[in-house]
Amino acid sequence: MQDAYAKTVTTGWLVGVMLEVEGEPKPLRHYYAVGHADQGRAEWTAVDRAIMSGKVATSPIGGIEPVQALKALSAWRMKVLGLALGEVRELGPNHPRRWLA
Repeated sequence: MQDAYAKTVTTGWLVGVMLEVEGEPKPLRHYYAVGHADQGRAEWTAVDRAIMSGKVATSPIGGIEPVQALKALSAWRMKVLGLALGEVRELGPNHPRRWLA
């Protein structure tokens, strides 16, 4: 029963943040894995980390929101990928297929 619970309960989020990076013609989405169950808290935590890498876009670009929670992460998925509760992991601008599976 515990294993089934761990595979369904949300304990983290994959968040995309649009960053204006020097040398790039337009903002790029950077991905962050955040170990907070609350979606809003996870988004703000990702923004706090993203500010260290560049300026966060202030309005939608091409229909994409500047900050967007993309996928809930279960406790089981976080354990498999090695993300601890409260941890923030910058995944970079490449599409994080492992995290979306």
